Amino acid sequence: MTEFKKENPKLTADEKLNLLVEFGARISSELRLDKLLDIIARQITRMLDVGRCTIYLKDVERNELWSKIAQGRGLEHTEIRLPLDGNNIAAIVARNGETINLTNAYEDERFSMAIDMVTDFRTHTLLTIPLKNNNGKVLGVFQVANKADGTAFDKKDEGILLLLATLAASSIEIAKLYQDVHVAQLETIYRLAVTAEYRDQQDTRAHLKNISIISYLLALALGMTKKEAELIKNASPLHDIGKVALADNILLKPGRLSPEEFEIMKSHTIYGGRILEGAHSKVLQVAHKMSLYHHEKWNGTGYPKGLKGEEIPLEARIITVADVFDALCVSRVYKKAWKTEDAYLHILSESGKAFDPRIVAAFKKIFPSVRKLYTNQTPAEENTTTQTLPTQPGITQSKISLS
Repeated sequence: MTEFKKENPKLTADEKLNLLVEFGARISSELRLDKLLDIIARQITRMLDVGRCTIYLKDVERNELWSKIAQGRGLEHTEIRLPLDGNNIAAIVARNGETINLTNAYEDERFSMAIDMVTDFRTHTLLTIPLKNNNGKVLGVFQVANKADGTAFDKKDEGILLLLATLAASSIEIAKLYQDVHVAQLETIYRLAVTAEYRDQQDTRAHLKNISIISYLLALALGMTKKEAELIKNASPLHDIGKVALADNILLKPGRLSPEEFEIMKSHTIYGGRILEGAHSKVLQVAHKMSLYHHEKWNGTGYPKGLKGEEIPLEARIITVADVFDALCVSRVYKKAWKTEDAYLHILSESGKAFDPRIVAAFKKIFPSVRKLYTNQTPAEENTTTQTLPTQPGITQSKISLS
């Protein structure tokens, strides 16, 4: 749900036509569902000049309608859920596929004041129309409230909103499919990572979560965009995928490895590179660099290729710091956990040797948040993430559920 204040005078017919053309162009190229819904809500708000626009989508598995509030009186990232079999206006429209236009919302027994009470918003007039795909299937509803001029919604308004819904339906359907595929890809990556990690980790979930968060925060601290940082975060769990090729007597040996055994251990980087090479997915392409080069060192003394400095891909330099820090802080079959402060000092001491000095500097900036991971607290930076794996950081959300 998106709530806006009036910013422009009433639009002319030509301006509305231009917005309609712009609307079609913008939504046709946007595959991120949250971003797409925000674009749609903003365009609807401008064209109809309303105080609130809400887009509800069906969640068939949970038999609910859901909507996220993009802006509005402290309810950022709040998710609203309504039962599909309920008596509220949105659910009725979603079920019967017919438009409902209320000239005085509070006098209609079907209208629920619950959301108004939470958001400190008074609904006067309300127009709700079904969002249908090309086959007539209802995907959700568009709902607008309170025209800026104080008048009721008329047939012209209904026509405009229905037109926008028709234009938006296919884009929303494509974006939902894209999101489902993306989530499935991330889940597959996570499960592959667990396969590689669980053999020598007492708490695989914690390890994968920690390196994902640290890598994400490092990427942001280095000036990467949120999208680039998300790519780093989502690829990071696969950095040790090559471990699946190692024998237990090497991987789980409680004591120091012999020179011959260590050579075998080092081969997990080569195996990881082979497993992931040639991937078309951007996430797997980043994971390939991480898996192959995460044991390279800034001073050129690492393996498998002895790369030095900027020869090492940035993605690998980032995961190296995250992985080493977490490895020091947790128990393994062959070592006890270090104290967090001792591990931090080790990272600093290896600047210019094992680690890129620029990444170590970034690690110093994010360390107050990283420290909280190891004291069972959630870093504030976690709240900046979006779509994530089940065990990775997600948006901390409040929720309004109406039954």
